[in-house]
Amino acid sequence: MCMQCMAAATTAAAGATGARSWLATRSWAWLTARRLKIATGGLMFVALTLSATGTG
Repeated sequence: MCMQCMAAATTAAAGATGARSWLATRSWAWLTARRLKIATGGLMFVALTLSATGTG
């Protein structure tokens, strides 16, 4: 993997982690621990997929 691709994947993962942290600090009743775990997986999947297709 080239350095540019690695940097893009790292940045995308950091962005997804930041979005997950933002969601976790909200006190929404519908955002249970299970739903937060699902949202985390979805955020990581979308971020890494977009970084892989956008920089290649």
